[in-house]
Amino acid sequence: MTKYKIMKSPYFKDEHELFRQSVRQFVEKEILPFGDEWEKKEKIDRELFVKLGNQGFLGINHKEGVGGSDADIFYTVAYLEEIARCGYAGVAAAISVHQYMATNHLANAGSAFIKEKFLKPSVSGKMVGAIAISEPGAGSDVANLATTAVKEGDFYIINGSKTFITNGHFGDFVVVACKTDTQAGINGISLIVVERGTPGFSSSQLKKIGWHSSDTAEMSFDNVKVPVQHLVGEENKGFFYIMESFQLERLVAGILGIGGGEKCFEITLKYMNERAAFGKQIKKYQVLRHELVDLMTEAEAAKQLVYHTCWLLENGEMPVKECSMVKLYTTELANKFVDKCLQMFGGYGFMEDFPIARMYRDARVGTIVGGTSQIMREILSKIIIDDVRYNKVYKAGNSEEKNEEIANPWGNPETAKEIIESIPLRIKKDKVGSTNLAFHFDLEGETGGQFTVKIKEGNCTVHPEFIETPDCIITALASVYEDVELGRLGPEIAIMSGKMKISNLGAMMGFVKLFHRITNS
Repeated sequence: MTKYKIMKSPYFKDEHELFRQSVRQFVEKEILPFGDEWEKKEKIDRELFVKLGNQGFLGINHKEGVGGSDADIFYTVAYLEEIARCGYAGVAAAISVHQYMATNHLANAGSAFIKEKFLKPSVSGKMVGAIAISEPGAGSDVANLATTAVKEGDFYIINGSKTFITNGHFGDFVVVACKTDTQAGINGISLIVVERGTPGFSSSQLKKIGWHSSDTAEMSFDNVKVPVQHLVGEENKGFFYIMESFQLERLVAGILGIGGGEKCFEITLKYMNERAAFGKQIKKYQVLRHELVDLMTEAEAAKQLVYHTCWLLENGEMPVKECSMVKLYTTELANKFVDKCLQMFGGYGFMEDFPIARMYRDARVGTIVGGTSQIMREILSKIIIDDVRYNKVYKAGNSEEKNEEIANPWGNPETAKEIIESIPLRIKKDKVGSTNLAFHFDLEGETGGQFTVKIKEGNCTVHPEFIETPDCIITALASVYEDVELGRLGPEIAIMSGKMKISNLGAMMGFVKLFHRITNS
Protein backbone atom coordinates (compact mmCIF):
# COMPACT_ATOMS: atom_id res chain seq x y z
CA MET A 1 0.00 0.00 0.00
CA THR A 2 1.21 3.51 -0.74
CA LYS A 3 2.76 5.24 2.26
CA TYR A 4 1.55 8.75 2.91
CA LYS A 5 1.85 11.18 5.79
CA ILE A 6 -0.90 13.23 7.32
CA MET A 7 0.08 16.89 7.21
CA LYS A 8 -0.29 19.16 10.22
CA SER A 9 -3.91 19.16 11.23
CA PRO A 10 -6.10 20.63 13.97
CA TYR A 11 -7.55 17.14 14.42
CA PHE A 12 -4.65 14.65 14.27
CA LYS A 13 -1.57 14.46 16.50
CA ASP A 14 1.58 12.36 16.17
CA GLU A 15 0.06 9.59 18.27
CA HIS A 16 -2.88 9.31 15.86
CA GLU A 17 -0.41 8.77 13.02
CA LEU A 18 1.48 6.13 15.01
CA PHE A 19 -1.81 4.38 15.65
CA ARG A 20 -2.74 4.65 11.97
CA GLN A 21 0.51 2.93 11.02
CA SER A 22 -0.25 0.03 13.37
CA VAL A 23 -3.71 -0.41 11.83
CA ARG A 24 -2.22 -0.26 8.34
CA GLN A 25 0.25 -3.01 9.24
CA PHE A 26 -2.61 -5.09 10.63
CA VAL A 27 -4.62 -4.65 7.42
CA GLU A 28 -1.65 -5.69 5.28
CA LYS A 29 -1.04 -8.80 7.37
CA GLU A 30 -4.49 -9.93 8.48
CA ILE A 31 -6.97 -8.72 5.83
CA LEU A 32 -5.40 -8.27 2.40
CA PRO A 33 -4.11 -11.86 2.05
CA PHE A 34 -7.56 -13.30 2.80
CA GLY A 35 -9.96 -10.80 1.24
CA ASP A 36 -10.57 -12.69 -1.99
CA GLU A 37 -11.18 -15.92 -0.10
CA TRP A 38 -13.74 -14.23 2.18
CA GLU A 39 -15.49 -12.77 -0.85
CA LYS A 40 -15.88 -16.26 -2.32
CA LYS A 41 -16.99 -17.80 0.98
CA GLU A 42 -19.34 -14.85 1.59
CA LYS A 43 -18.22 -14.58 5.18
CA ILE A 44 -15.22 -13.41 7.19
CA ASP A 45 -13.21 -15.81 9.30
CA ARG A 46 -14.21 -15.29 12.92
CA GLU A 47 -10.54 -15.24 13.86
CA LEU A 48 -10.29 -11.75 12.37
CA PHE A 49 -12.44 -10.34 15.18
CA VAL A 50 -10.31 -12.10 17.79
CA LYS A 51 -7.17 -10.63 16.22
CA LEU A 52 -8.74 -7.16 16.18
CA GLY A 53 -9.65 -7.61 19.82
CA ASN A 54 -6.18 -8.80 20.76
CA GLN A 55 -4.72 -5.62 19.25
CA GLY A 56 -7.15 -3.50 21.25
CA PHE A 57 -8.73 -2.12 18.09
CA LEU A 58 -12.31 -3.15 18.95
CA GLY A 59 -12.13 -1.17 22.17
CA ILE A 60 -10.80 2.19 21.06
CA ASN A 61 -14.32 3.68 21.28
CA HIS A 62 -15.27 1.95 24.54
CA LYS A 63 -14.51 2.61 28.20
CA GLU A 64 -11.64 0.98 30.08
CA GLY A 65 -14.08 -0.83 32.38
CA VAL A 66 -15.17 -3.08 29.52
CA GLY A 67 -11.68 -3.57 28.12
CA GLY A 68 -11.49 -0.51 25.89
CA SER A 69 -9.17 2.47 25.79
CA ASP A 70 -11.76 5.28 25.52
CA ALA A 71 -9.65 7.01 22.86
CA ASP A 72 -10.78 10.24 21.23
CA ILE A 73 -12.80 10.02 18.03
CA PHE A 74 -9.85 10.73 15.74
CA TYR A 75 -8.39 7.34 16.63
CA THR A 76 -11.65 5.95 15.25
CA VAL A 77 -11.17 8.07 12.11
CA ALA A 78 -7.64 6.76 11.55
CA TYR A 79 -8.77 3.20 12.30
CA LEU A 80 -11.78 3.15 9.98
CA GLU A 81 -10.00 4.94 7.15
CA GLU A 82 -7.29 2.27 7.19
CA ILE A 83 -9.80 -0.57 7.47
CA ALA A 84 -11.66 0.85 4.46
CA ARG A 85 -8.41 1.13 2.50
CA CYS A 86 -8.27 -2.67 2.40
CA GLY A 87 -10.61 -2.34 -0.59
CA TYR A 88 -13.10 -4.94 0.69
CA ALA A 89 -16.15 -2.93 1.73
CA GLY A 90 -17.86 -6.05 3.07
CA VAL A 91 -15.07 -6.50 5.61
CA ALA A 92 -15.28 -2.84 6.63
CA ALA A 93 -19.07 -3.13 6.98
CA ALA A 94 -18.93 -6.21 9.19
CA ILE A 95 -16.34 -4.67 11.52
CA SER A 96 -17.99 -1.27 11.76
CA VAL A 97 -21.50 -2.64 12.36
CA HIS A 98 -20.20 -4.81 15.18
CA GLN A 99 -18.08 -2.11 16.77
CA TYR A 100 -19.99 1.13 16.21
CA MET A 101 -23.62 0.09 15.86
CA ALA A 102 -24.49 -3.15 17.65
CA THR A 103 -22.32 -2.44 20.68
CA ASN A 104 -22.95 1.32 20.74
CA HIS A 105 -26.32 0.82 22.40
CA LEU A 106 -24.86 -1.63 24.90
CA ALA A 107 -22.17 0.87 25.86
CA ASN A 108 -24.46 3.90 26.14
CA ALA A 109 -27.59 2.42 27.69
CA GLY A 110 -26.77 -1.14 28.73
CA SER A 111 -26.92 -2.34 32.33
CA ALA A 112 -23.91 -3.78 34.16
CA PHE A 113 -25.31 -7.23 33.31
CA ILE A 114 -25.52 -6.38 29.58
CA LYS A 115 -22.00 -4.99 29.54
CA GLU A 116 -20.52 -7.98 31.30
CA LYS A 117 -22.34 -10.58 29.21
CA PHE A 118 -22.21 -8.99 25.76
CA LEU A 119 -20.08 -5.84 25.59
CA LYS A 120 -16.87 -7.13 27.17
CA PRO A 121 -16.72 -10.22 24.90
CA SER A 122 -17.47 -7.95 21.92
CA VAL A 123 -14.53 -5.70 22.75
CA SER A 124 -12.24 -8.74 22.99
CA GLY A 125 -13.54 -10.11 19.67
CA LYS A 126 -14.90 -13.29 21.26
CA MET A 127 -18.45 -12.32 20.35
CA VAL A 128 -19.76 -10.66 17.18
CA GLY A 129 -22.88 -8.54 17.27
CA ALA A 130 -25.57 -7.26 14.91
CA ILE A 131 -28.29 -4.62 15.09
CA ALA A 132 -31.74 -5.53 13.73
CA ILE A 133 -34.02 -2.65 12.84
CA SER A 134 -35.14 -3.00 9.19
CA GLU A 135 -38.13 -5.22 8.43
CA PRO A 136 -39.52 -6.66 5.20
CA GLY A 137 -42.62 -4.45 5.44
CA ALA A 138 -41.23 -1.34 7.10
CA GLY A 139 -37.74 -0.90 5.68
CA SER A 140 -36.21 2.16 7.33
CA ASP A 141 -39.54 3.29 8.84
CA VAL A 142 -38.54 2.69 12.46
CA ALA A 143 -41.78 4.14 13.82
CA ASN A 144 -43.86 1.42 12.15
CA LEU A 145 -42.04 -1.74 13.16
CA ALA A 146 -44.16 -4.90 13.37
CA THR A 147 -41.88 -7.10 15.50
CA THR A 148 -43.36 -7.34 19.00
CA ALA A 149 -42.00 -8.18 22.44
CA VAL A 150 -44.64 -9.07 25.04
CA LYS A 151 -43.56 -9.17 28.65
CA GLU A 152 -44.55 -12.32 30.52
CA GLY A 153 -43.13 -12.48 34.02
CA ASP A 154 -39.33 -12.41 33.84
CA PHE A 155 -39.23 -12.81 30.06
CA TYR A 156 -40.08 -11.07 26.78
CA ILE A 157 -41.74 -13.16 24.07
CA ILE A 158 -40.60 -11.85 20.67
CA ASN A 159 -42.39 -12.43 17.36
CA GLY A 160 -41.66 -10.94 13.96
CA SER A 161 -38.98 -10.72 11.30
CA LYS A 162 -36.05 -8.55 10.28
CA THR A 163 -34.10 -8.22 7.04
CA PHE A 164 -30.87 -6.77 5.60
CA ILE A 165 -29.06 -7.42 8.91
CA THR A 166 -25.25 -7.24 8.70
CA ASN A 167 -23.57 -10.00 10.79
CA GLY A 168 -27.07 -11.42 11.23
CA HIS A 169 -26.37 -15.00 10.15
CA PHE A 170 -22.97 -15.76 11.71
CA GLY A 171 -23.02 -13.31 14.63
CA ASP A 172 -23.44 -14.35 18.27
CA PHE A 173 -26.13 -11.88 19.29
CA VAL A 174 -28.40 -9.27 17.82
CA VAL A 175 -29.86 -6.09 19.32
CA VAL A 176 -33.46 -6.22 18.16
CA ALA A 177 -35.82 -3.26 17.86
CA CYS A 178 -39.26 -4.43 19.05
CA LYS A 179 -42.68 -2.98 19.81
CA THR A 180 -43.20 -3.38 23.56
CA ASP A 181 -46.28 -1.16 23.46
CA THR A 182 -48.19 -1.55 20.19
CA GLN A 183 -50.47 1.42 20.97
CA ALA A 184 -47.76 4.00 21.73
CA GLY A 185 -46.16 4.58 18.31
CA ILE A 186 -42.56 5.74 18.59
CA ASN A 187 -42.97 5.75 22.39
CA GLY A 188 -43.49 1.99 22.45
CA ILE A 189 -40.24 0.67 20.92
CA SER A 190 -37.53 -1.12 22.94
CA LEU A 191 -34.14 -2.69 22.25
CA ILE A 192 -33.64 -6.28 23.39
CA VAL A 193 -30.58 -8.52 22.97
CA VAL A 194 -31.26 -11.97 21.50
CA GLU A 195 -28.54 -14.62 21.53
CA ARG A 196 -27.79 -16.98 18.66
CA GLY A 197 -29.23 -20.39 19.49
CA THR A 198 -32.23 -19.12 21.42
CA PRO A 199 -35.22 -21.40 20.55
CA GLY A 200 -37.45 -19.85 17.91
CA PHE A 201 -34.73 -17.54 16.55
CA SER A 202 -33.52 -18.40 13.04
CA SER A 203 -31.76 -16.66 10.17
CA SER A 204 -30.87 -17.20 6.54
CA GLN A 205 -28.11 -15.54 4.54
CA LEU A 206 -29.11 -13.22 1.72
CA LYS A 207 -27.43 -12.96 -1.68
CA LYS A 208 -26.22 -9.48 -2.61
CA ILE A 209 -24.62 -7.78 -5.62
CA GLY A 210 -21.86 -6.40 -3.39
CA TRP A 211 -20.35 -6.58 0.10
CA HIS A 212 -19.88 -10.31 -0.51
CA SER A 213 -17.54 -10.86 2.44
CA SER A 214 -20.12 -9.40 4.81
CA ASP A 215 -22.89 -11.78 5.81
CA THR A 216 -26.32 -10.19 5.52
CA ALA A 217 -29.32 -12.01 6.91
CA GLU A 218 -33.05 -12.25 7.11
CA MET A 219 -34.24 -13.14 10.63
CA SER A 220 -37.31 -14.80 12.06
CA PHE A 221 -38.53 -14.66 15.67
CA ASP A 222 -41.16 -17.26 16.56
CA ASN A 223 -42.13 -17.00 20.24
CA VAL A 224 -38.52 -16.30 21.17
CA LYS A 225 -38.22 -16.22 24.97
CA VAL A 226 -35.64 -13.72 26.24
CA PRO A 227 -34.87 -12.75 29.88
CA VAL A 228 -35.93 -9.23 30.86
CA GLN A 229 -32.29 -8.57 31.79
CA HIS A 230 -31.61 -8.43 28.03
CA LEU A 231 -33.52 -5.15 27.73
CA VAL A 232 -31.13 -2.37 26.69
CA GLY A 233 -31.71 0.82 28.65
CA GLU A 234 -35.28 1.78 29.50
CA GLU A 235 -38.35 0.11 28.09
CA ASN A 236 -40.05 2.07 25.30
CA LYS A 237 -37.04 4.36 24.77
CA GLY A 238 -35.67 2.32 21.86
CA PHE A 239 -36.77 4.66 19.08
CA PHE A 240 -34.90 7.57 20.64
CA TYR A 241 -31.80 5.46 21.27
CA ILE A 242 -31.85 4.44 17.62
CA MET A 243 -32.27 7.99 16.38
CA GLU A 244 -29.29 9.20 18.41
CA SER A 245 -27.14 6.22 17.44
CA PHE A 246 -27.91 6.84 13.77
CA GLN A 247 -25.66 9.91 13.96
CA LEU A 248 -22.60 7.80 14.73
CA GLU A 249 -23.63 5.24 12.12
CA ARG A 250 -23.87 7.90 9.44
CA LEU A 251 -20.60 9.47 10.47
CA VAL A 252 -18.93 6.05 10.32
CA ALA A 253 -20.25 5.68 6.76
CA GLY A 254 -18.55 8.96 5.88
CA ILE A 255 -15.23 7.91 7.43
CA LEU A 256 -15.29 4.60 5.56
CA GLY A 257 -16.06 6.52 2.40
CA ILE A 258 -12.87 8.56 2.80
CA GLY A 259 -10.70 5.46 3.16
CA GLY A 260 -12.46 3.65 0.33
CA GLY A 261 -12.15 6.68 -1.95
CA GLU A 262 -8.42 6.97 -1.31
CA LYS A 263 -7.95 3.29 -2.15
CA CYS A 264 -10.00 3.72 -5.32
CA PHE A 265 -7.86 6.70 -6.34
CA GLU A 266 -4.67 4.78 -5.53
CA ILE A 267 -5.42 1.79 -7.77
CA THR A 268 -6.76 4.03 -10.55
CA LEU A 269 -3.65 6.20 -10.63
CA LYS A 270 -1.47 3.08 -10.59
CA TYR A 271 -3.34 1.73 -13.61
CA MET A 272 -3.10 5.05 -15.43
CA ASN A 273 0.66 4.99 -14.92
CA GLU A 274 0.90 1.50 -16.42
CA ARG A 275 -1.63 1.74 -19.24
CA ALA A 276 -0.70 3.30 -22.58
CA ALA A 277 -2.98 4.27 -25.46
CA PHE A 278 -2.05 5.86 -28.78
CA GLY A 279 1.59 5.96 -27.81
CA LYS A 280 1.50 7.52 -24.34
CA GLN A 281 0.40 6.85 -20.79
CA ILE A 282 -3.28 7.55 -20.35
CA LYS A 283 -2.49 9.77 -17.37
CA LYS A 284 -1.01 12.22 -19.87
CA TYR A 285 -4.37 12.91 -21.51
CA GLN A 286 -5.74 16.19 -20.23
CA VAL A 287 -9.38 15.12 -20.17
CA LEU A 288 -8.54 12.23 -17.83
CA ARG A 289 -6.10 14.22 -15.68
CA HIS A 290 -8.59 17.00 -15.07
CA GLU A 291 -11.42 14.61 -14.28
CA LEU A 292 -9.32 12.87 -11.65
CA VAL A 293 -8.28 16.20 -10.12
CA ASP A 294 -11.93 17.31 -9.92
CA LEU A 295 -12.80 14.08 -8.11
CA MET A 296 -10.01 14.51 -5.60
CA THR A 297 -11.06 18.10 -4.93
CA GLU A 298 -14.56 16.90 -4.05
CA ALA A 299 -13.07 14.10 -1.93
CA GLU A 300 -10.97 16.59 0.03
CA ALA A 301 -14.05 18.74 0.67
CA ALA A 302 -15.91 15.66 1.91
CA LYS A 303 -12.99 14.78 4.19
CA GLN A 304 -13.03 18.18 5.86
CA LEU A 305 -16.79 17.95 6.41
CA VAL A 306 -16.33 14.54 8.04
CA TYR A 307 -13.48 15.72 10.26
CA HIS A 308 -15.37 18.81 11.38
CA THR A 309 -18.41 16.69 12.23
CA CYS A 310 -16.22 14.30 14.22
CA TRP A 311 -14.86 17.29 16.13
CA LEU A 312 -18.38 18.43 16.96
CA LEU A 313 -19.33 14.98 18.24
CA GLU A 314 -16.11 14.74 20.27
CA ASN A 315 -16.94 18.06 21.91
CA GLY A 316 -20.35 16.99 23.15
CA GLU A 317 -22.54 18.22 20.32
CA MET A 318 -25.29 16.18 18.68
CA PRO A 319 -24.61 17.19 15.06
CA VAL A 320 -27.65 15.67 13.37
CA LYS A 321 -27.46 18.15 10.50
CA GLU A 322 -23.76 17.58 9.85
CA CYS A 323 -24.01 13.78 10.22
CA SER A 324 -26.88 13.72 7.74
CA MET A 325 -24.88 15.88 5.34
CA VAL A 326 -21.90 13.56 5.73
CA LYS A 327 -23.99 10.49 4.96
CA LEU A 328 -25.69 12.13 1.98
CA TYR A 329 -22.62 13.75 0.45
CA THR A 330 -20.01 11.03 0.97
CA THR A 331 -22.15 8.11 -0.24
CA GLU A 332 -23.38 10.00 -3.29
CA LEU A 333 -19.78 11.01 -4.00
CA ALA A 334 -18.57 7.42 -3.57
CA ASN A 335 -20.86 6.28 -6.38
CA LYS A 336 -19.68 9.10 -8.60
CA PHE A 337 -16.04 8.50 -7.68
CA VAL A 338 -15.95 4.80 -8.44
CA ASP A 339 -18.01 5.25 -11.62
CA LYS A 340 -15.51 7.81 -12.98
CA CYS A 341 -12.52 5.74 -11.87
CA LEU A 342 -13.85 2.56 -13.46
CA GLN A 343 -14.17 4.46 -16.73
CA MET A 344 -10.40 5.05 -16.65
CA PHE A 345 -9.88 1.28 -16.86
CA GLY A 346 -11.89 0.92 -20.05
CA GLY A 347 -12.96 -2.67 -20.70
CA TYR A 348 -10.76 -3.97 -17.91
CA GLY A 349 -12.90 -2.13 -15.40
CA PHE A 350 -15.71 -4.55 -16.28
CA MET A 351 -13.58 -7.57 -15.42
CA GLU A 352 -13.85 -9.25 -12.00
CA ASP A 353 -10.08 -9.74 -11.95
CA PHE A 354 -9.71 -6.01 -11.30
CA PRO A 355 -10.50 -4.69 -7.79
CA ILE A 356 -12.23 -1.65 -9.27
CA ALA A 357 -15.09 -3.93 -10.39
CA ARG A 358 -15.68 -5.06 -6.81
CA MET A 359 -15.48 -1.48 -5.56
CA TYR A 360 -18.08 -0.45 -8.15
CA ARG A 361 -20.51 -3.08 -6.87
CA ASP A 362 -19.76 -2.38 -3.22
CA ALA A 363 -20.24 1.38 -3.43
CA ARG A 364 -23.80 1.22 -4.71
CA VAL A 365 -25.40 0.24 -1.41
CA GLY A 366 -23.95 3.25 0.41
CA THR A 367 -26.83 5.53 -0.52
CA ILE A 368 -29.30 2.96 0.87
CA VAL A 369 -27.96 1.59 4.17
CA GLY A 370 -28.18 3.69 7.32
CA GLY A 371 -30.93 5.81 5.78
CA THR A 372 -31.35 6.43 2.07
CA SER A 373 -30.26 9.63 0.39
CA GLN A 374 -33.92 10.62 0.15
CA ILE A 375 -34.33 10.22 3.93
CA MET A 376 -31.17 12.26 4.52
CA ARG A 377 -32.56 15.08 2.38
CA GLU A 378 -35.83 15.04 4.31
CA ILE A 379 -34.03 15.15 7.67
CA LEU A 380 -31.96 18.07 6.43
CA SER A 381 -35.08 19.80 5.13
CA LYS A 382 -36.69 19.57 8.58
CA ILE A 383 -33.58 21.02 10.24
CA ILE A 384 -32.76 23.73 7.72
CA ILE A 385 -36.23 24.75 6.55
CA ASP A 386 -38.56 23.74 9.42
CA ASP A 387 -36.10 24.56 12.24
CA VAL A 388 -36.49 21.13 13.90
CA ARG A 389 -34.01 20.43 16.75
CA TYR A 390 -32.87 17.11 18.22
CA ASN A 391 -31.80 16.39 21.80
CA LYS A 392 -29.70 13.66 23.37
CA VAL A 393 -31.55 10.80 25.08
CA TYR A 394 -28.86 8.55 26.47
CA LYS A 395 -28.61 9.06 30.20
CA ALA A 396 -25.75 11.32 31.22
CA GLY A 397 -23.34 9.39 33.36
CA ASN A 398 -25.08 6.07 32.64
CA SER A 399 -21.77 4.26 32.26
CA GLU A 400 -20.47 2.43 35.30
CA GLU A 401 -16.90 2.61 34.10
CA LYS A 402 -15.86 5.59 36.22
CA ASN A 403 -12.20 5.55 37.18
CA GLU A 404 -11.87 4.29 40.72
CA GLU A 405 -9.02 5.21 43.03
CA ILE A 406 -6.52 2.37 42.82
CA ALA A 407 -4.51 1.48 45.90
CA ASN A 408 -0.77 1.53 45.28
CA PRO A 409 0.61 -1.90 46.24
CA TRP A 410 3.82 -1.56 44.24
CA GLY A 411 5.52 1.21 46.20
CA ASN A 412 7.17 4.06 44.34
CA PRO A 413 9.50 2.57 41.74
CA GLU A 414 11.82 5.10 40.13
CA THR A 415 14.56 3.23 38.27
CA ALA A 416 13.96 1.23 35.11
CA LYS A 417 14.81 -1.99 36.97
CA GLU A 418 12.34 -1.21 39.76
CA ILE A 419 9.64 -0.24 37.27
CA ILE A 420 10.05 -3.50 35.33
CA GLU A 421 10.00 -5.51 38.55
CA SER A 422 6.73 -3.81 39.57
CA ILE A 423 4.91 -4.94 36.41
CA PRO A 424 3.59 -8.24 37.89
CA LEU A 425 2.12 -6.24 40.80
CA ARG A 426 0.38 -3.86 38.42
CA ILE A 427 -1.30 -6.47 36.25
CA LYS A 428 -5.07 -6.11 35.72
CA LYS A 429 -6.30 -9.59 36.56
CA ASP A 430 -9.71 -8.96 35.02
CA LYS A 431 -8.19 -8.10 31.64
CA VAL A 432 -5.30 -10.50 31.19
CA GLY A 433 -7.43 -13.68 31.00
CA SER A 434 -5.58 -16.52 29.30
CA THR A 435 -3.19 -14.19 27.46
CA ASN A 436 0.21 -15.62 26.53
CA LEU A 437 2.80 -12.97 25.65
CA ALA A 438 6.50 -12.28 26.04
CA PHE A 439 8.07 -8.80 25.89
CA HIS A 440 11.77 -8.15 26.00
CA PHE A 441 13.20 -4.89 27.38
CA ASP A 442 16.71 -3.90 26.35
CA LEU A 443 17.39 -0.87 28.55
CA GLU A 444 20.89 0.57 28.37
CA GLY A 445 22.34 2.33 31.40
CA GLU A 446 23.22 1.79 35.04
CA THR A 447 19.60 1.46 36.22
CA GLY A 448 18.53 -0.75 33.30
CA GLY A 449 19.46 -4.12 31.89
CA GLN A 450 17.97 -7.03 29.92
CA PHE A 451 14.52 -8.17 31.07
CA THR A 452 11.83 -10.43 29.67
CA VAL A 453 8.27 -10.03 30.95
CA LYS A 454 6.19 -13.16 30.41
CA ILE A 455 2.43 -13.46 30.72
CA LYS A 456 1.10 -16.98 30.72
CA GLU A 457 -2.46 -17.96 31.62
CA GLY A 458 -3.01 -14.94 33.84
CA ASN A 459 0.35 -15.01 35.57
CA CYS A 460 3.03 -12.37 34.98
CA THR A 461 6.72 -12.93 35.70
CA VAL A 462 9.95 -10.99 35.10
CA HIS A 463 13.18 -12.70 34.03
CA PRO A 464 16.66 -11.07 33.83
CA GLU A 465 17.37 -12.74 30.52
CA PHE A 466 16.61 -12.59 26.81
CA ILE A 467 14.31 -15.11 25.17
CA GLU A 468 14.70 -16.03 21.54
CA THR A 469 11.26 -15.17 20.10
CA PRO A 470 9.49 -12.43 22.12
CA ASP A 471 6.29 -10.88 20.78
CA CYS A 472 7.88 -7.43 21.04
CA ILE A 473 11.29 -5.91 21.79
CA ILE A 474 11.56 -2.50 23.45
CA THR A 475 14.95 -0.79 23.12
CA ALA A 476 15.85 2.48 24.86
CA LEU A 477 18.08 4.18 27.34
CA ALA A 478 17.01 3.31 30.87
CA SER A 479 16.53 7.01 31.60
CA VAL A 480 14.17 7.39 28.61
CA TYR A 481 12.10 4.40 29.69
CA GLU A 482 11.89 5.83 33.21
CA ASP A 483 10.69 9.18 31.86
CA VAL A 484 7.98 7.48 29.78
CA GLU A 485 6.71 5.25 32.61
CA LEU A 486 6.72 8.08 35.16
CA GLY A 487 4.86 10.46 32.87
CA ARG A 488 7.73 12.86 32.22
CA LEU A 489 7.90 12.05 28.49
CA GLY A 490 5.06 11.17 26.14
CA PRO A 491 5.50 7.70 24.61
CA GLU A 492 4.61 8.98 21.14
CA ILE A 493 7.39 11.58 21.36
CA ALA A 494 9.88 8.97 22.55
CA ILE A 495 8.99 6.72 19.62
CA MET A 496 8.79 9.41 16.95
CA SER A 497 12.16 10.87 18.02
CA GLY A 498 13.81 7.45 17.90
CA LYS A 499 14.64 7.50 21.61
CA MET A 500 12.55 4.37 22.12
CA LYS A 501 12.31 1.61 19.53
CA ILE A 502 9.43 -0.87 19.54
CA SER A 503 9.46 -3.85 17.19
CA ASN A 504 5.68 -4.43 17.28
CA LEU A 505 3.67 -1.30 18.09
CA GLY A 506 0.30 -3.07 17.94
CA ALA A 507 1.42 -5.74 20.40
CA MET A 508 2.85 -3.08 22.71
CA MET A 509 -0.42 -1.12 22.73
CA GLY A 510 -2.25 -4.27 23.76
CA PHE A 511 0.38 -5.04 26.40
CA VAL A 512 0.19 -1.70 28.23
CA LYS A 513 -3.58 -2.01 28.59
CA LEU A 514 -3.04 -5.04 30.86
CA PHE A 515 -1.37 -2.97 33.60
CA HIS A 516 -2.17 -0.10 35.95
CA ARG A 517 0.00 2.92 35.30
CA ILE A 518 2.32 3.99 38.09
CA THR A 519 0.89 7.50 37.93
CA ASN A 520 -2.59 6.13 38.84
CA SER A 521 -1.55 5.71 42.44
